[in-house]
Amino acid sequence: MTPSPGAAGTLRPPTVPARVLAARTGVAVVFGLNGLAVASWFSRLPAARDALGLTPGRLGLLLLALSAGALLALPTAGVLAHRLGPARTVAGATALAATGVALAGIAAGSWHAVPAVAVGLFALGYGSGICEVAMNVEAAAVERRLGRTVMPRFHAAWSLGTIAGAIVGAGSARIGLPVGLHLCLAGAVMLAGTLLAVRSFLPASTGTPTDTATTPARGSGTLAAWREPRTLLIGLLVLVMAFTEGTANDWLALAFVDGHGLTEAVGALAFGVFAGAMTVGRTVGTVALDRWGRVPVLLGTIVLAALGAATAVLSGPWPVALAGVVLWGLGTSLGFPVGMSAAADQEDRAAARVSVVAVLGYTAFLAGPPLVGLLGDRVGILRGLLIVPLVLLPALLLVPAARPPTDRPGDRPGYQPGAPAS
Repeated sequence: MTPSPGAAGTLRPPTVPARVLAARTGVAVVFGLNGLAVASWFSRLPAARDALGLTPGRLGLLLLALSAGALLALPTAGVLAHRLGPARTVAGATALAATGVALAGIAAGSWHAVPAVAVGLFALGYGSGICEVAMNVEAAAVERRLGRTVMPRFHAAWSLGTIAGAIVGAGSARIGLPVGLHLCLAGAVMLAGTLLAVRSFLPASTGTPTDTATTPARGSGTLAAWREPRTLLIGLLVLVMAFTEGTANDWLALAFVDGHGLTEAVGALAFGVFAGAMTVGRTVGTVALDRWGRVPVLLGTIVLAALGAATAVLSGPWPVALAGVVLWGLGTSLGFPVGMSAAADQEDRAAARVSVVAVLGYTAFLAGPPLVGLLGDRVGILRGLLIVPLVLLPALLLVPAARPPTDRPGDRPGYQPGAPAS
């Protein structure tokens, strides 16, 4: 699929086949439903906690089952996606995740059984972890065939799914819908929608003419990917960006309440503003990526995120701090999805490399909250958030690793999403 020159010397992809457009829609649906299922559980967490009678400490231990499932899934996800193909891997993983969220809901709301809830959460985490890698591999394949950057928009669909899940969860709690019934329905919607969506995925054996001419490598290549400097550097970049995002998700509302002395409503507003800015950045950032390329855009957005985080912490008037949150969200929005795209630049190694990058990235979601919490014990949660710009600025040195590789065996020659358009 060779691009044609457009106006002003830019590259314009040719007409996209309907098959690829259908796959794009299918991938977006899968991302959105995955986010909806996870948000459905967290939106009913207060009800589950009350039904189980857990203290905050015991609840935190229970939630480790979700994280443990996801982290254990990620190293094997690349092997499964390589051997089964993204469509079958996503379908199977979603079935496991849907069963897990339903089990967690029933065990909490009806059985009041903590061990059964832990099993359900582990299944939800494991299924979501497998799905995370497989759907990013499929998203990267669709992105290559479209000839333009769309990966951040898939991640924006995940964000929109979490917003939808939170809204439905809030409504379910308000009308008194039992948590077990709510999560069973959420799991059923997730599974049915995903099984329909994966039918439009690209056939595993079908690609562009240059793809079919490429001889696939034997095995999944996961172990080899752990020894590749570029893959590890991309993984470290994704780790920093995941830490930046996760720190805001976990601590921003509390930091505004405790550190700036504001109401809980304003704290919730700060979190909502960050999530909204992330979604906007992932939706419109694709234009910047195609115009200027990955490296300049990532350099600019990382500086923007560091500036925004520092402003949110150090400013006096809370409207100024809230403006800093907007910059923080916009600056953080592209790092994770662009890292996934960069890991999947070579299609025959995409599953293995995305798996490695995902493992490194998700480590931040597990280790970040306690690290910031320990800092908060010493300097306060608000001041503790200054660790964000401190880790972002050195990460600028990692950005060149995301540059699309030059043509070589296994690469798709010609236009690369994320490469400059002129």
